[in-house]
Formats: sequence, C-alpha cells, structure tokens
Amino acid sequence: MTEDIFKKIKQLPPLPESAMKIEAVYQDPDSSFNDMVKILEKDPLLTADILKAANSPLYGFSREINAISQAVGLFGMGTVRGFALASIVKKSFALDLSPYGINDDMFSALSKKQHALMTSWCIKKENKLLGVLSPAAFLVEIGKVLISQQIIAENKQEAFREALVELQDVEAAERKIVGVDTPEVSATVFEHWRFEESLVSVIRNCQNPEKADEADKRAASILHVVRTAVPINGVITDDSISEAKMLIEKYKLDLPSFEASIEKFNEL
Repeated sequence: MTEDIFKKIKQLPPLPESAMKIEAVYQDPDSSFNDMVKILEKDPLLTADILKAANSPLYGFSREINAISQAVGLFGMGTVRGFALASIVKKSFALDLSPYGINDDMFSALSKKQHALMTSWCIKKENKLLGVLSPAAFLVEIGKVLISQQIIAENKQEAFREALVELQDVEAAERKIVGVDTPEVSATVFEHWRFEESLVSVIRNCQNPEKADEADKRAASILHVVRTAVPINGVITDDSISEAKMLIEKYKLDLPSFEASIEKFNEL
C-alpha cells in the first residue's frame, strides 16, 4: 500500500449509523429476518435505493418488489445487506473515474452487472457464500475511486491510459502507475471500516484466490470469475466469457450454472 493512498483511506469518514446498525444485525447470530427489515424500514431513502436495485431487470423477477420484507424474503439477508452497503458506501465517495475512461453511470452499472451475474450463478448451489459475496461483488471496485484520485493528483492520466493499452490488464496498469491495485485498496478500505475478516480477505485475494485463507478461497475464486466475465466497461463479450470459463475449470466451479446465468443475461 502506498503512503498517499493509505492516507486517503485513513481520512475517510466513518460509516453512517445506518450502516453500523445493518452490520450489527447481520453479524448477530440471534438476529432475525424481521430485525433486518425493521432497521431498513427506518431509512426511507435507503429503502428506496434497495427497492430500485432489487427491481433491476438484471435479476429477472416478473413482479415488482415493493416492500423491504419482500426483498429480504426473495434475496436473503446477505444480498439485501449488499444492496444497502453499496448504496451507503458509494455515497461516501466523490466519484471521478475519468482515468479509466468510464463515467459514474458506467461505474454503477459495472457493480450491478457483476452482482447480478454472481447472484444468478450462485443462488442455488453457493447460497451460503452470498453473505460475503453479495457485498464483495458490489464493493470490490470501490478502490478505483481512490486510485483515480491519485492518478489525477499526480497528473498521470496519460501515462495510465498508455499503461492500459500496453498491458491490457487494469490491475497491472494500476500497479505500474500508482503502485497498488483495486483489490488491495478496496480491502484496506473495508479493513479500515472494520468489516468482517472474510469479506476483506475475499476482496483482497480475488485476483489470486490461492492466497486467501482456506475458508475464503472458493468465494474469492467466484469473485475472480465474475470480474473477468464482466470487465471494467461492463460489456460481457465472447472473449470475457471464454476467459471466465477457463477460470471456472481451474477452480473447479459450477460451469453449467454459470452458462445458464450468462444465457439469461443474453436474453435481457
């Protein structure tokens, strides 16, 4: 971690009280479905954000989801936690992703597509991992915001664009120009905010799952596949799918379910 980026992380404001309450309920083994619903219903703006996310056509529900209780029932506490944290965390940052050649809407669409693909793929056979994978999929790219700020501060936009073309690898370009990559910065942000160790580990090691703790390797592998299938511009291509399938074979993950999820995306 570079000193400049680390300083930016240390200067981040604490998470809002609403996020802390959500985390307290989610981490409490004695909490219930209703406890989560009650916390979320106290924040009308957050409720609106969650329902908007849940009603995205990416999830393929034929009927409108019009209540938090309905969203929690359909998606589960872990996924709705992801919706909520994504809304809260992204409001904590001033976004300027211009060095990456994307705007705010594209950045938002990227995390939504990654999350929707991951949810569709994992909802049946990897459901137990969604508690960590849901917020990880929504939040893994947040490190790009701080890296972008650093690139702009050092006036290295042109050097970064050249590195992207030369290396054809976003993380490699980040390391070359700034000295750190998105997963490391994102993980350090959530470590700073004292999120659970498994979430930090999955995000930090999502490009190298073999480095994760044994309990987190499968989730890190799934996140690696999803980030490969849905690249930074948010466009799923034949090449990105092919690369993702190679990783699925490498990590011994569920290929038929992945292919079915990609087919759903192609129909949207």
